[in-house]
Amino acid sequence: MADQLVRATAAEGGIRAVGAITTRLSDEARQRHKLSYVATAALGRTMTAGLLLASSMKRPESRVNIRIRGNGPLGGLLVDAGLDGTVRGYVHRPDVELPPNDKGKLDVGGAVGHEGFVYVVRDVGFGYPYSSTVELVTGEIGDDITHYLASSEQTPSALVLGVFVDATGVTAAGGLLIQVLPKAATDEGLVELLESRISALAGFTPMLQAGKTLNDMFEQLLGDLGLEILPEVQLLRFHCRCSHDRALGALKLFSIPELESMIVQDDGAEAVCDFCGNVYRASSDQLEQLIGELRAESSL
Repeated sequence: MADQLVRATAAEGGIRAVGAITTRLSDEARQRHKLSYVATAALGRTMTAGLLLASSMKRPESRVNIRIRGNGPLGGLLVDAGLDGTVRGYVHRPDVELPPNDKGKLDVGGAVGHEGFVYVVRDVGFGYPYSSTVELVTGEIGDDITHYLASSEQTPSALVLGVFVDATGVTAAGGLLIQVLPKAATDEGLVELLESRISALAGFTPMLQAGKTLNDMFEQLLGDLGLEILPEVQLLRFHCRCSHDRALGALKLFSIPELESMIVQDDGAEAVCDFCGNVYRASSDQLEQLIGELRAESSL
């Protein structure tokens, strides 16, 4: 099944629901960054969360950045997701592996850490981006992003995230975001009903592995609450905006003596994109050209 995002409403517009399948893009991230099992789960969950958060934005160029810094051995991670369905991200220590937790599952919380912060930046496409910081709750990603939504956006929300990875790679990944909007937030019975139904879910990846579609999952949760599934299915993909030209531009941050040293010692320079792992090579001639440009700029 292709990576995709589907939106829905229920309770006469009082409930907003978004579902995403991110299996392929999570596996691409695993391969690009040579991630361990637990690092794959942590990054896959966060990329899914980023796409779900970005789905409510309005302008095509809108993006959401999620940075998580915990006290666990993973060292933190960063995700950049857009309303256009693209996402990229990386973890600081991709090779970290931990034994399963007491439930026999990947110990994402232990890898991320139970103390630290979640930083969320919403770039709406104009003006200053909106940023917010909340403390980590469990390090399991879903709980932490739910805490962010309740604390910073005052929106009762439930977030279900899952990544199943084995020796063959990621075989199931994605998530659901259910939000009770202000017009229905005062209906305590509705909120309690949703909480009980979401708590009863077996988990996202078991449902996906059982052959359920996003529409099936919406029906299970909201089918008797006036569910309306929007017809548009948005495709999702791992995509990085880096390029050779951007890499050369970044080299301008070095001083002229540093660039000259790269020519003498390494016969050029090499840059690696943190987000996607692409490697860009600058030849000695290209560095000489950069040095000429820097000297011309300094003489103005």
